[in-house]
Amino acid sequence: QVTLVESGGGLVQAGDSLRLFCVASKGAFSSYKMGWFRQAPGKEREFVAATNWNGLSTSYADSVKGRFTISRDNVKSTLYLQMNGLKPEDTAVYYCAAVNVGYFSDTTYQQPRDYDYWGQGTQVTVSS
Repeated sequence: QVTLVESGGGLVQAGDSLRLFCVASKGAFSSYKMGWFRQAPGKEREFVAATNWNGLSTSYADSVKGRFTISRDNVKSTLYLQMNGLKPEDTAVYYCAAVNVGYFSDTTYQQPRDYDYWGQGTQVTVSS
């Protein structure tokens, strides 16, 4: 069973950049599909980005496409989310998530219900 710990959040101004980290332990990281989600106060958790087991297949929410980049380093057991051009509407708690489907494929998952493991979240606040 994998455990996930996010970091890298903070308070920034609109237009700034942040890089989020999600370090995995207690599991074979390369066997997990990974995703980033976010949840703003009073709103449901929403998909941000996802990657397959080797990072060569990715998907993004329309709201972040072209601004955010998901990547992973399987040697370091770390998932990244590079966020550029941040907007106030990006303010939320960001969570990383993992699922082991038992085989390697290019499919990425975009629904929270598709993931089995979650981190505790890291707060991102973007001021205008």
